[in-house]
Amino acid sequence: MTDFAWRIRVRAALIHLAGSILVAALAATLVFTLWYPWPYRIVSGGSELFALLVSVDVVLGPLITLAIFDPRKPWVSLRRDLCVVVLLQVIALGYGLHTTFIARPVVLALEGNRFRAVQSLGVVAEELPSAPEPLRTLSLTGPRVVRALVPSEGNEKLDAIEQGLAGIDVGMRPKFWRLWDEAARREALAGAKPLESLIRRQPKPDPALDEALARSRLPVKDMVYLPLLARRTDWVVLLSAASGDIVGFAPLDGF
Repeated sequence: MTDFAWRIRVRAALIHLAGSILVAALAATLVFTLWYPWPYRIVSGGSELFALLVSVDVVLGPLITLAIFDPRKPWVSLRRDLCVVVLLQVIALGYGLHTTFIARPVVLALEGNRFRAVQSLGVVAEELPSAPEPLRTLSLTGPRVVRALVPSEGNEKLDAIEQGLAGIDVGMRPKFWRLWDEAARREALAGAKPLESLIRRQPKPDPALDEALARSRLPVKDMVYLPLLARRTDWVVLLSAASGDIVGFAPLDGF
């Protein structure tokens, strides 16, 4: 094949790469603005999952174009081949977005003295009609904060224990969800610990921690924390020590 033909192939692959990157950027805006707002793109693994699924799609499409783009082919055949490649890319991107969507965090549930980031696929969907009316649909714009009511007696307590042993905790069960209210704030503060004491235990300064604390816009002395259970557990939820409101998140091991 002549150098001219190779230059045409490379040019076609680069154009395809530029288009693929643009589409991936638009998809990333959707994913990280709506489904995985900060810090859930980190603690719930959204960044890793999206990068794995989309990078393969972005790389393979242009590589296939580089392999099949032969200017000696009839235009009808060449156009058909390119359409097949684009169609396969669209299907792969759709699958990747679907996988990212069903793995998105939909609830940040207070479970006694800890929070849990619950993914859509972890919710016991058949219990949604039993949730308070505003919580009967799963969020499309980041997790809703709820209090998971831990049953204290009777058959519900036994059922909760059995389900918990099977890996289904109360934060995943809509029948136990309650709206985030003053009772929830009081419960959160009852189990929270001073943030200052946790920070003093850190071995060295951490720029990521400093950035996270700056987002809270409260002095460290005015904040308490609770551990956060998610795909990555070395994070904590920051609360105002005065009101119990959630004011931020920080990359610390709260256990």
